[in-house]
Amino acid sequence: MAIRTLAHLSDLHLDLTPESDASGRALVAALLATSVDHVVVTGDLTHQGTNVEYRRFRELFAPLLDAGRLTFIPGNHDRPGDDAGSQWMDGQKVRVVEQPGLYLVCVDSTGPHNRNYFASHGVLTHAELDAVDAALARAPRKTLTAVLVHHHILPLPEESFPERLASMLGWPHAAELPLGAEWVARLQGRCDLVLHGHRHLPRERLLDTGAARPLRIYNAGSSTDLGRFRVFRHSGGRLHGVPAWCRAALSQRPRTASHNVRPALQYLVGQLGIALF
Repeated sequence: MAIRTLAHLSDLHLDLTPESDASGRALVAALLATSVDHVVVTGDLTHQGTNVEYRRFRELFAPLLDAGRLTFIPGNHDRPGDDAGSQWMDGQKVRVVEQPGLYLVCVDSTGPHNRNYFASHGVLTHAELDAVDAALARAPRKTLTAVLVHHHILPLPEESFPERLASMLGWPHAAELPLGAEWVARLQGRCDLVLHGHRHLPRERLLDTGAARPLRIYNAGSSTDLGRFRVFRHSGGRLHGVPAWCRAALSQRPRTASHNVRPALQYLVGQLGIALF
C-alpha cells in the first residue's frame, strides 16, 4: 500500500506586506517541492479578515487549491474586517472532507464574538461535539482520521505578556476551548490526529500511548513566522514514524515589528477598554 503524506500549516496571518507574501510563496514552493498529497491549514489565513487578504491567500496557494490538495478552516483572525472566514465552511460548524486514505473532520471553533478583533477565544457547544461524534462514526476503516480545529483543546503555556495577564485575570482569550477536556475524552480511540493552531509556537501531545489507537494532538504554530511545517506519512489508516519538519527555502526572519508588536498592543489595550487603535 502506497505511503501518502499530509502537511499541516496554520496561522499564516497574510497581511499584504512584502514579507508576508514572500513567506507564503516560500511555503507553497516547499509544499510543491516535497510533493505532499494533501495540505491542511487550521485557521488565521488572513490577519484582519478582509476579502482582499483572502484573495491573496487564494493567489499564493492556487497551485494546491486548483489541484484539490488543500483544506482549510477559519480562525478568529478571519472573522473581523469583512468576516471573510464566515463563508468558508458553507454555513456549517462541522463538515467532512475525504481524500484518498484521509478523512478530515473540519470544525469551526470561531463565533460571532470574533468579529471583535480583541475577542479572540473560541467556542463550541455540546451539539457541535455531538456532530463531530456523528462524523467520526462514519469514518471508513483503514483511513487516517484527523480533526481540524483552530483553537487549542488542551491547556498550553502562555507565550506573551498579554496572554499571562489574561490568564491571571481570568479572561478567556488565552485559554483552551471551554469544553476541551470533555472533547478530548470523546475523541480518544475514535480518531488519530487533532490538528490545530491559534498559538504561534508549535506543540505536540501524545495520549493513550498504550492503546491500539493513540490520540496525537499537534499545534502547527505560525507557519509563516516559523518558515516550516510538519509532514505526516500514513497508509492504511496508520501513521508511519514521527512527523518530519520541512523548511521553506526562503531564509526566514522574525516578521516586522509592526506585525508582531502591534497586535499584542491592540490586544492588551482592547482588554483595558482603551480604544487607541
